[in-house]
Amino acid sequence: MKYLVTGAAGFIGFHTAQQLCEQGHQVIGVDNLNDYYEVSLKEARLEQLAPYSNFEFFKLDIADREAIAALFEQQQFDIVIHLAAQAGVRYSLENPFAYADSNLTGHLSILEGCRNNQVKHLVYASSSSVYGLNSQMPFSCEHSVDHPISLYAATKKSNELMSHSYSHLYNLPTTGLRFFTVYGPWGRPDMALFKFTKKIMNGEQIDIYNNGLLSRDFTYIDDIVEGVLRVANNIPEPNPNWNPETGSAKQSSAPYRLFNIGNGQPVKLLDFVDELESALSVPVKRNMMPMQPGDVYKTWAETQDLFDAIDYQPQTNLKEGVAKFVEWYRAYYKN
Repeated sequence: MKYLVTGAAGFIGFHTAQQLCEQGHQVIGVDNLNDYYEVSLKEARLEQLAPYSNFEFFKLDIADREAIAALFEQQQFDIVIHLAAQAGVRYSLENPFAYADSNLTGHLSILEGCRNNQVKHLVYASSSSVYGLNSQMPFSCEHSVDHPISLYAATKKSNELMSHSYSHLYNLPTTGLRFFTVYGPWGRPDMALFKFTKKIMNGEQIDIYNNGLLSRDFTYIDDIVEGVLRVANNIPEPNPNWNPETGSAKQSSAPYRLFNIGNGQPVKLLDFVDELESALSVPVKRNMMPMQPGDVYKTWAETQDLFDAIDYQPQTNLKEGVAKFVEWYRAYYKN
């Protein structure tokens, strides 16, 4: 099989491309290597992929619709795993147009490439952020997501709507995955685990928002990748019995699906910090802070429908996952 992985130099994209290469598939990776966080980390991930003869990388911006159209026409992909996006809730307050370019125009470029080149399945990254002001727990794809509280979340909700229109108009099979707080080796420096580890190792205090009264559905990267790849091979079918009045929001009369992809077990932020403190064997200096704009108090994924569809549940507990990240961090930064 021939796969396109967008965001191949990113955290989830890198791990996904690597696993596909290990399985013997032909993999084309795309990334624009922007400087949202340290480019050297993205380049180091690509260095890990370079030895695979079945991997080829193109430095492209997915918002460059002519370049993306040419890539699709030239390569003729079987399956597309679209993970490229401008990430980050807080950064969307500072640079909103970056989200319009990458997450809206870029997503449309990918949709156009898929529908014009008979791609068998588009799997794309949505986010748990789409749940916004929703307070029902656990978060379910059945719930309303019409009240996002960040532009980042609004663009991810838009991706779901855009994908449904292409599934309906062009019979393009699409599956959206709402990721829940992914962590692990080669992670993103803007995420809590990475930021906390760096500051703790430097003897600095860490900022804990909402005085620690937050919880997240932390999911280890290997479990996420296993889920993504199983979903990619599970192509959605139209549901002829579905109707908009009584049908579920997570499927359609078109070949369209939505899943939460998470651990299904929320962890208190302070418990997460305690686990990191134990793994590092370094005392943590805690600086309690108020809630940040655009953030949510709790995430908790309802994931039974995903597990039923792909016959897989996360295998990595928090203690093991944090320890693996710390081991990687010490080796990579030589600490």
